Amino acid sequence: MDFSVESLETPALTKAHLAELLFEQIGLNKRESKDMIDAFFDLISGRLVNGHDVKISGFGNYQIRTKAPRPGRNPRTGEAIPIEARRVVTFHASHKLKDQIQGDSPAT
Repeated sequence: MDFSVESLETPALTKAHLAELLFEQIGLNKRESKDMIDAFFDLISGRLVNGHDVKISGFGNYQIRTKAPRPGRNPRTGEAIPIEARRVVTFHASHKLKDQIQGDSPAT
């Protein structure tokens, strides 16, 4: 099944645009489309919040990384300030996605 997003008004693909594509090209009603997109992203964010990695085959991996506390400084004043330990999300694109972006293989 081929999905087209050329008709989007903005260059960013939003959750609302994804729901609209499900409505137009799959045939789900608008409420079902919105609920499906929301459930998908709730599942992903829930897994990340709980410290689990998310791997989407052919797209990439979202990983939680714990950054250690470190010294920092205020760039305006030069004052030293501590930066607390924190968790961050990193994304690593799959080789398939990287190849598609470079134009080495057709999008599927």
